[in-house]
Amino acid sequence: MNGRGDGRIFQRKGSRFWWISYYRNGQEHREPAQYLRDKKGRKAGDKVEASGEERNEAVKFLKHRLGELAAERHGGPVFVGPEQQRITVSDLLDSLEADYKLRGKGSPQFRSHLKRVREYFGNWRAVEVSVEAVDKFISEQLEQHTAAATLNRSTQLLAQAFRLAMERRRLSNAPVIRHLSERGNARQGFFTDAEFRSVMRELPLYLKDYALFGYLTGWRKGEIASLRWADVEGDTVRLRGECAKNGEARTVTLNGELAEVMKRRKAARPVTKEGVTTPAAYVFHHEGEPIGDYRKAWATACVMAGLGTFVCPKCKGGVDADFKCANCVQKWKRGELKYVGRVFHDFRRTAVRNMVRAGVPERVAMTISGHKTRSMFDRYNIVSEHDLREAMQRTQTYLAATAKQERKKSKKLQ
Repeated sequence: MNGRGDGRIFQRKGSRFWWISYYRNGQEHREPAQYLRDKKGRKAGDKVEASGEERNEAVKFLKHRLGELAAERHGGPVFVGPEQQRITVSDLLDSLEADYKLRGKGSPQFRSHLKRVREYFGNWRAVEVSVEAVDKFISEQLEQHTAAATLNRSTQLLAQAFRLAMERRRLSNAPVIRHLSERGNARQGFFTDAEFRSVMRELPLYLKDYALFGYLTGWRKGEIASLRWADVEGDTVRLRGECAKNGEARTVTLNGELAEVMKRRKAARPVTKEGVTTPAAYVFHHEGEPIGDYRKAWATACVMAGLGTFVCPKCKGGVDADFKCANCVQKWKRGELKYVGRVFHDFRRTAVRNMVRAGVPERVAMTISGHKTRSMFDRYNIVSEHDLREAMQRTQTYLAATAKQERKKSKKLQ
């Protein structure tokens, strides 16, 4: 074969097999020549041994590869080389996980959603993941009563893993992954002050101020956990842009309970380990380390406060304090039970509602909570049953007053 665009066949020193070499996107690719069809009792896909006739087989295989490259250039199927064929979905997910850790975004929720995808697709070759395969995964998960929003988070990570591989030129294409509708998924939960205080009493000591800060400001849990003492300047706490979900820095001033929170955090800053005392770098920490996964502690506190329950995985009914289901007459381990009830993110809705009810201008409330768009702010500014009841009472009062005035006018006319 003549010319760089034609590729070449060759033998490695000491080897009896033929190899082929060709270029794609300016990069050389080498692979052992293979038989394209059964011949002389050999199977298609076997390596081509060295001989005159086998040399012709190597040339045919090279032409086959060059034909696939030409078809790709003219809008045909995307070329899949030997390197791409060996990549598994687990390899892609490992790269994505490393990327998330490097950017400081490896949260417990991320690992949970990643685990769901890895358990299903982990051993698959990446080139074998088709639209139909992803749709089948989605259908099976929905049959297991996985929420659409939860499933979207998992498939979103799968799509990100493929995109990252394409950016790094490990793959040439990615399957189209559908996004399920989350209409009606908006949570409506919020806390009254009494409810929050009851949960706070049940939380471990290291989580009490952390939860109180979230309840008062409406900041996301990851944003609160990222706060360092370098972010505290006098009576102001500054959230760095790289730690905010929307990428925009913001501040909150320390007044009232927030000031008391910061006093307690300063007192809890020194951490003693093995007789050595050092100052913690994070405002909210657990024995000097950033606050990690606290979902079990949170669920237990909410259940103890009567704002949540543990659900039996078999009959979906509630279990008692000993994790025993009365319907199934079976005792479960804590890790086997699903928690249903209030979540930390409910503080976000609560803080927005409280600020608006207190007369804080909406623009200021959005700046504190970190809402970038008015639509998301309106979504969180939830109307409570108390608000509805008060609205109806005001309406009835107005109608009664109007009727009274009309009766007075009617008497005067008479």
